[in-house]
Amino acid sequence: MGGCKAVVLDPAGDVAAQQRDLLLQATGLMLLIIVPVMALTVFFAWRYRHSNKSARYEPDWDHSMQLELVIWGAPLLIIICLGALTWMGTHLLDPYRPLDRIAAGRPVPGSATPLEVDAIALDWKWLFIYPQYGIATVNEMAAPVDRPITFRITASSVMNSFYIPALAGQVYAMPGMETKLHAVINQPGAYKGFSANYSGAGFSGMRFTFHGVDDAGFDKWVSDIRTAGDALSRARYLELERPSENVPVRTFGAVDKSLYNAILNMCVQPGKMCMSEMMSVDARGGLGLAGIDNLLPLEYDKYARRGSTVFGTRPRPVAGLCAIPPEETGIEALAAPLSRPARDAAPASPSYSPVGLRRPEPSPAARPSNS
Repeated sequence: MGGCKAVVLDPAGDVAAQQRDLLLQATGLMLLIIVPVMALTVFFAWRYRHSNKSARYEPDWDHSMQLELVIWGAPLLIIICLGALTWMGTHLLDPYRPLDRIAAGRPVPGSATPLEVDAIALDWKWLFIYPQYGIATVNEMAAPVDRPITFRITASSVMNSFYIPALAGQVYAMPGMETKLHAVINQPGAYKGFSANYSGAGFSGMRFTFHGVDDAGFDKWVSDIRTAGDALSRARYLELERPSENVPVRTFGAVDKSLYNAILNMCVQPGKMCMSEMMSVDARGGLGLAGIDNLLPLEYDKYARRGSTVFGTRPRPVAGLCAIPPEETGIEALAAPLSRPARDAAPASPSYSPVGLRRPEPSPAARPSNS
């Protein structure tokens, strides 16, 4: 045990330190009941043993108001204190709540710009995108000491859990959903991070290193990645997304600016409809029966799709309807949320349906006659 380090009880980040304090305070309050009960159990067993003839023997005793007040009053007070402590801690340590301090007695400076990190759980590795610097890494990340960090967390396939014990508590990563975490590292060093939620065969290898460095060290780390890393395009991401185990550290010196939004909306694959676009279509009434034909086969899928009598055995996503120009997306164009044509540019008799699809013009023979 001398070689073990209880990082949860000796963290390097202020958020994790506050969570540690909450754990110790709650444990101390509960021990105020547990310790006396355990001690009294031993005392009564010894005091009123069969061989102790000097102990008081009162077989007709059945009630004591003073004892009742102690038995019920003390636990009730402990529960009230625990409830108040937990309620305050739940709101003050909400992972979605921006930080208001770097450490005890040190508020966040007004000029401080939080470091933004997009964390994506893949099978079975972690991808970290730094949108402010245009870089990305696999199974490694770094952050300056005493600089607030804002994480946006999602997953590509199954649910995982993002956890750096020295930094803050664990937060779930779910496909098609975004969770957030605000944290800060206060001590330089290399800390372990991993997935705290079982996600398949390679789960045990979903580990990464988090480096807490000074500002100069972070700038050098970013510069080294920019000069030596490859570009992370949509095609490269689709290769990276494939299931793999015990993946070594990889770096990318350039990243598609819209890649994270495409991952979040599950539309990295070219031509696939984004969830935001699909929700926009649904908000305008949907595609109706015509939507059944609006499908494309997946170029890659983790497992073969189970049989279906409607769409067949091949996995098929919904095809995208709109795309934004490549010059607006960075490296490659991504599917964009569906938008209606501008009202001022629309003709007097619009040729667009409520969902943005162009209506087919009827042939002269099909038009009704006025005669």
